[in-house]
Amino acid sequence: MESILKVKNLVKHYRSVVAVDGVSFALQPGVCFGLLGPNGAGKTTTIEVIEDVILPTAGEIFYKGAPRGPSFREEVGIQFQSTALLNFLTVRETLQTFKSFFTQTAPIEELVELCRLGEFLDQYNDKISGGQRQRFLLALALINRPELLFLDEPSTGLDPQARRNLWDLIQNIKAAGKTMILTTHYMEEAQFLCDEVAIMDYGKIIVQGTPEALIRQHSSGTTVVMPRDRFTPKTDGFPLPVNTVKNNVEIKTDDVNQCLEQLIAFGIDLSDMTVRSPNLESVFLNLTGRQLRE
Repeated sequence: MESILKVKNLVKHYRSVVAVDGVSFALQPGVCFGLLGPNGAGKTTTIEVIEDVILPTAGEIFYKGAPRGPSFREEVGIQFQSTALLNFLTVRETLQTFKSFFTQTAPIEELVELCRLGEFLDQYNDKISGGQRQRFLLALALINRPELLFLDEPSTGLDPQARRNLWDLIQNIKAAGKTMILTTHYMEEAQFLCDEVAIMDYGKIIVQGTPEALIRQHSSGTTVVMPRDRFTPKTDGFPLPVNTVKNNVEIKTDDVNQCLEQLIAFGIDLSDMTVRSPNLESVFLNLTGRQLRE
């Protein structure tokens, strides 16, 4: 199957700063591809070059097997990280305005139902909540019936309920066959939504694959966590390594059953125990480090 998007050796320099340094990947139709990385890794610059918002220093970008042409902007949808909307227009009026920019568009009624805009359709743009605004921006990105959709940190700043609602909406769009590129700082979001992810650092892709494959390759083992006071003096000689973290103890193990058997053998109360399986966040931290970056 031909790739809907192929990026080859993409480079972007800003004077002495190399923001993107030889990035390459290809997307098959219908997948959700996550581009992840710490602050300053180059993911937003990569997306903006692919979107044709800024020019690359070097590299090639192919859409449907050919260099991007006039049809590219007509056939892609973009939900930017930050979008300014006119406060004196309502949501309905803004949809109608954006609809006039394209030759092929989705009916407004279809977008209202898909993105659940009905309850605030006639409110002014500056009077809607954060969750409503993100659903509205997604509707604007879908107004031209795009085949390829860019979502740049779509759930930043949302409360957990609004974020989950947005995830459900994105899943519905994905089920309709859209191809998506997602950037996010939420590893749980990437693991839930993405078929494939690439982790960037210092302008380069350092790993790429399905979330499940990356977890197997880069974050083995399970962590058993319980309150510190469960480990009384009688646990001296416990055969597995135990780390104290604040008021808890953490036991890393490759065999959860064996760990539980040992805990029971030592008479330790397991009622407040939790088990943390490796996830995409642990992969991300293992590969990019835990030090805060500005």
